[in-house]
Amino acid sequence: MIQSFPTEGVLRQEMIRVCQRLYQKNFVSASDGNLSARLSPNRLLITPSGFNKGDLQERWLLMVDMDGKLIRGSHGPRGEELKLTSELRMHLEVYRQRSDVNAVAHAHPPIATGFSLAGVSLSGCLLPEVVYTLGAIPTAAFAAPTTQEVPDSVRDLIRTFDALVLDRHGALTVGKDLWDAYYKLEKLEHTAQVMLTAYQLGGVREMTADQRRKVVEVGSALGIREEAMAVCKIDSSGRASCAIGKGSGDGTKGASCSSCSSGNQDNAGTKSSRDLVRKIIMQEIGMS
Repeated sequence: MIQSFPTEGVLRQEMIRVCQRLYQKNFVSASDGNLSARLSPNRLLITPSGFNKGDLQERWLLMVDMDGKLIRGSHGPRGEELKLTSELRMHLEVYRQRSDVNAVAHAHPPIATGFSLAGVSLSGCLLPEVVYTLGAIPTAAFAAPTTQEVPDSVRDLIRTFDALVLDRHGALTVGKDLWDAYYKLEKLEHTAQVMLTAYQLGGVREMTADQRRKVVEVGSALGIREEAMAVCKIDSSGRASCAIGKGSGDGTKGASCSSCSSGNQDNAGTKSSRDLVRKIIMQEIGMS
C-alpha cells in the first residue's frame, strides 16, 4: 500500500494550527517545544528554534531530510537565518524506530512534568480510556536537553508506546498525523490532572484483577498492542504486573503499579515526597 502525504502547503497550515493550540492550552511557554511531520518518506517539516509557538508563521517552518540535513531554510521577522531545533535528533530517532509515525510532538505540559519531578509515574493501569488510546504512559530516564542522551533515552520506549513523559523535560507523543500526536499529548496531560486530583482527595485506587482482565480484553479488541498494555496484565497467581514491557526506561525504574512489593514505584523516597506534597495541598485548601 502506497502511503499518501499532505501537500507542503496543507502541512504548513496544519502545523501552525497545532502550534497555536499547544500555546493556548499552556503546553508550552516562551520558545519551548517543537513539532515535526513527514512531507514524504524522506523529508520532514519541523518548527525552528527560538520562537514562541503561538507566534510562528507558515513561512518560518523548516524542511530537513531524515539525516537532519537542512533542505529548505527560512528567515525570521528581522531577516535572521532560522536555526534547527536542538531536539531534531530526538525527532529523527522516533521516525527511525517507527515507520508508522508521521508526526512528533514535544511539549512541556506542566502537570505531567510536575509528576516527573515528584518521581510519580503515570504508567499505572488506572484509567481504561488511557489504556484504550495510549496503552500506558511510561517515563523515560533523565537526559540532558539538547544532548545525544535525549534520543538515546526514548529509543527503546518509543518502539512500543505513543506517549512518554521525559524526566524533568516535558512529554513526547507520536501519531499518524499532527492532530493525532497533539490529541495524545492532550490525553497525557489530562491523565496527569486526573491523577493529581485523586492524590489530593486521598490517593489512587488500583484496578482489581477482574477489572484489569476486562480492560485488556477490550483493549485487544480495539487493536491496542499487547506490549503496550503489559502494565494491566495479571500473572498466573492473579497478581498485577509491574512491568511496562521490553525496553523499559521508565524514570521510576520500570515500575508501573503501586500494589507490587518488588520494584514498587512508591519507594520510600517517592512516597515521602508525595505525602509531603499532599500535606501541603491539604493545608492550603483547608482539609488537613
